[in-house]
Amino acid sequence: SACVSRRCLANDLIAKGLYSPPQPPTCAVLVNLTTIQYETLSVDTKTLRFSSRIKIEMEWNDPDLAWSDPQYNFTELMLPVDKIWTPDMTVDNAVETEVKPVSTDILVRQDGTVQHSIQMYTTVVCAINLFTYPFVMDACPVALNGWSQSSCGLRFTYGEIFPVGASRGEWQTLSVELRGDKDRMDRNYLYVTMSTNPFDTIVTLILPSVLIMMADLVSFALPLEGGKRSSFKITLVLSFTMSLLILTDNLPDTGLCSPLIRYHFCFCLIVLVTSLLASMIFTRLAVDGRLFSCTPGKCDSDKPKTKNDAKQDISLNGVATVCEGVSTEEASIQKIVTFLETMEKDNKESTKKLFFANRFDKAFFWIYFCIDVIYVICLIAITRTEFCKINNLDFWST
Repeated sequence: SACVSRRCLANDLIAKGLYSPPQPPTCAVLVNLTTIQYETLSVDTKTLRFSSRIKIEMEWNDPDLAWSDPQYNFTELMLPVDKIWTPDMTVDNAVETEVKPVSTDILVRQDGTVQHSIQMYTTVVCAINLFTYPFVMDACPVALNGWSQSSCGLRFTYGEIFPVGASRGEWQTLSVELRGDKDRMDRNYLYVTMSTNPFDTIVTLILPSVLIMMADLVSFALPLEGGKRSSFKITLVLSFTMSLLILTDNLPDTGLCSPLIRYHFCFCLIVLVTSLLASMIFTRLAVDGRLFSCTPGKCDSDKPKTKNDAKQDISLNGVATVCEGVSTEEASIQKIVTFLETMEKDNKESTKKLFFANRFDKAFFWIYFCIDVIYVICLIAITRTEFCKINNLDFWST
């Protein structure tokens, strides 16, 4: 008796060796992509690449796989996926694509309709607009197509498209929609809209920079003398440098839309160093009243004078001039008076120097404060303006 089981029919269909695509009169094979499941796996802001997984369920009709013999009392069977022709899917703008069948078997119906599922792992280069990083919302195309040449090739119809696994670390997939060129059937792409979750970047980069700038502003309340202010500002500069290292590891070096946060950090570093240098200068003025320890005029005036009938006596950390012929008791009193006068003179001189330095310090503080306020206003205005536009569809030459 004849074998009428599914396995026998499957062996008969396999024996046909149908490794080439169906050959309809139009030379174009119509493939229906019934469902497309999209998932963003990772986004690399350093190299501007993002990886994704795309699960596609498709079906097409191959008349040579149909059967009408009434002795087969079933309407569908399974065939090995590597024993018949299956459509090749490509991603036009991908740098790396790996296609895997979901199953090693494929479903064939009585009328020749074939149902197949594949998973594509693809890495796409996309110039994501990071100008307002970490507050980024941009879209990238995934040009999902098949081979096509003249009137021959694959023609796709698209069914339901939906994203899964919307959140992957810092990046979130907001939506996935089908777009294409109305004049070119072979130029369709998934328009993937993504945004960042700014919390991590705010905590690790933006918040520390704001706090360091505020601490530097408040540090003007520290006294100039003693060097405590300069030591504190040096600590702030070193702390800010660590934030720069973190930023360098996460963002691309250059690009069409270089992140604004890079310019922000450069501005903050320049302001911090300028504030440090100004405090060092004002501390010097408060102590010596001049920037340099020795100027030509001062060095000449500090030379020792010739003594004639007077002698210098160092006592009580002061300098007293004792004239010849003066009793010892009177000389002691004269030394004490001279010492007190010298202390008073030094105190007046120090107070004068400190008042002079504080005036400059106060003026610099208000200049520093105004610059910070103007910078914040400009920064907010810039982030509200669209300065940069990127065309991510330029991978199609014509």
